[in-house]
Amino acid sequence: MAEAEQNPTPGRRRKVRTRRARVLRATGFTALALVLAGAGTAGYVYWRWNSNIKSVDIDSQLGSNRPSAPTNGSFNVLVLGSDSRSGANGSLAGGATDGTARSDTAMVVHVNQSHSAATVVSIPRDTLVNRPACTAANGSPVPAATGAMYNSAFEVGGAACAVKTTEQLTGLRMNHFVEIDFAGFANFINAIGGVTVTTSVDIHDQDSGLDLKAGTAHLGGDQALAFVRTRHGVGDGSDLGRIELQKEMVKSIIRQIGSIGMFGNPAKLFTIGDSLTKSITTDSQLASVSALTGLGEELKGIGTNQLTMVTMPVVTAPSDPNRVVAQQPQAGQVWTALRVDQGVPQAIVSSQPVNPADPRSSAAAGAAGPSAAHS
Repeated sequence: MAEAEQNPTPGRRRKVRTRRARVLRATGFTALALVLAGAGTAGYVYWRWNSNIKSVDIDSQLGSNRPSAPTNGSFNVLVLGSDSRSGANGSLAGGATDGTARSDTAMVVHVNQSHSAATVVSIPRDTLVNRPACTAANGSPVPAATGAMYNSAFEVGGAACAVKTTEQLTGLRMNHFVEIDFAGFANFINAIGGVTVTTSVDIHDQDSGLDLKAGTAHLGGDQALAFVRTRHGVGDGSDLGRIELQKEMVKSIIRQIGSIGMFGNPAKLFTIGDSLTKSITTDSQLASVSALTGLGEELKGIGTNQLTMVTMPVVTAPSDPNRVVAQQPQAGQVWTALRVDQGVPQAIVSSQPVNPADPRSSAAAGAAGPSAAHS
């Protein structure tokens, strides 16, 4: 089903939607743009936040052999969560510490022509794809590969290769990309005062370090990171259950930012903005306070009720029970709908998992077994 919050009365719905329209649109990446818009772009704050943002010139690395950019006002953003262990990331939330970095989380965010609604499609990292040849950030060539894990593109070629692989898989031009790493995510959650999540089952995952009883809990940064990293403690142990927890986290962040009143608290606003700008890497066109502020202005009309979140339909890979492949024709129908700026077909939306902490929900998204890959 569509990931949208339900309010009991029309009057309350309008109030909640209005409040949330001032603070967060579409998904986590727009929080930054609106924080910056609220703070203004003058003086020291502008200089500091601008210098915090890291960027990659993906256009120069990818060249012109790409899907055509939308011409109707719609646009697409690839949001990546990197499992890099460099620097402050250390051994956060368990998993391998082998010096590599992969796109542990990948969401394609499609914003419609009128900028009044958005669709977020999660791509399971264990999806086997034909990875195209690309160029790494250091200029070295990365050869094409058949039957490679989707998240290996980021590992071998960085953001540009991840974008190119995503474009080949979806047929969609990625207008922008935003990447956030482990430490950056945890710091952001701490900056907003933590998040409140609810699960229907106990979750215990020794790998991520998450230990939650069924019910409602308020999580700090490290716990929130463990929550979005957990897979062994939920569902069938595959990446599909983890994706459902990540969707739940997006909604929890929206609720938290909407409740803290940061626009009336300059100190809180600065702390959040500083944390976010230190945490992200973007394409070069988006790597400025003014560009991110402009993005926030474009997305004013999108709240949780105008947001649909789905996972790309997948099935177990014939070659490996621990991997998945795109389920056809359903996966193709998702990408075709976004290419023509339409909503995801209702049959696909209706087949999505309902409860991210329910083992039966993860199984509904596809019959993937526990992944042998590192967390």
